[in-house]
Amino acid sequence: MNTIEGIVKNGQIVPLGDVDLEEGSRVLVVLSDGDDQDFWLGATEESLRAIWDNKEDDVYAELLAK
Repeated sequence: MNTIEGIVKNGQIVPLGDVDLEEGSRVLVVLSDGDDQDFWLGATEESLRAIWDNKEDDVYAELLAK
């Protein structure tokens, strides 16, 4: 899943950078007024940290080291 920032221009959503998508690709657009963007980025970061940085997974690192 990719996140692409864009703006609305003349009623169309226009990406702010290059997008490598096949013509006709389906996309999901999540609207943000800017104020809640920091909240969602923080929530995403917190969720990923909980998944990747936890003591329960240390056992796998120990097994791989053997």
